[in-house]
Amino acid sequence: MAITIVYLMLISLICVLPFINLLAISFSNKNAVAMGQVSFWPVGFTISSYKFITYNSAFLKALFVSVQRVILGVGINLVLIVLTAYPLSKEKNEFRMRSFYSWFFVLTILFSGGLIPSYLVVRYTGIRDTIWALVLPGAVPVFSMLVVMNYMRGLPKELSEAAYIDGANHIQTLLRIILPVSTPTIATVALFAFVGHWNSWFDGLIYMARVEHYPLQTYLQTVVIKPEVFFTNTRNVSQSLLTLLAMVDARTSAAAQLFLGTVPILCVYPFLQKYFASGLVMGSVKG
Repeated sequence: MAITIVYLMLISLICVLPFINLLAISFSNKNAVAMGQVSFWPVGFTISSYKFITYNSAFLKALFVSVQRVILGVGINLVLIVLTAYPLSKEKNEFRMRSFYSWFFVLTILFSGGLIPSYLVVRYTGIRDTIWALVLPGAVPVFSMLVVMNYMRGLPKELSEAAYIDGANHIQTLLRIILPVSTPTIATVALFAFVGHWNSWFDGLIYMARVEHYPLQTYLQTVVIKPEVFFTNTRNVSQSLLTLLAMVDARTSAAAQLFLGTVPILCVYPFLQKYFASGLVMGSVKG
């Protein structure tokens, strides 16, 4: 038991220490960072890097795109997951094509058309360089749908039968009976969808033609590769901006933006953590 605890603590440190180092760099003086004096505590504490972000319109635009993507993406994902999982959770005598559609969705996990066909679909449907190119290609996350389907299939049949006897139709049964008792699993797949949309960067890179349409993670990926891009995006240089430019550099600014990119995950995850383990386990095996 003690060995397990020590092992888990070491794994946790390995995951947390790079993040702490990033945070320390973002709050440190640029000279201390350049000389490699910053480890896990800020040296020459300053918030200049965060002030500088307010002048970086590209970061703010990318943040807005990511927020818009998460709101649309998670909403569409949850609606389509529920509407797909509910009929597939029924028995064959209730939905004769259940096996066919179940295998249809499972095959999409095993086989993919590839990057080029996906790009051509997005291009010729006319959604390239729009927010819908980031949302619609992954509108039905099949793994999450299967988790919800298996959970609904494990619910007592008496719940639905009692609703039907009282005169409820399928929509009423789904909204008033099934969804309220499926809260743990729905919260779990909502967390999956949120993290997936917020952390995704590659689709923004290939589907967005203009930098101002990049989601935050795509923008941050360009920051990691070429951090000096901040300083080429500033316009209408004022005296206050010149003062900040003297106090920050590409590395401290990049650290501050990377840290801010993780804040939404840190804020959302604790509220959904209590549903995560129970929702995933209950939805993974038929009861």
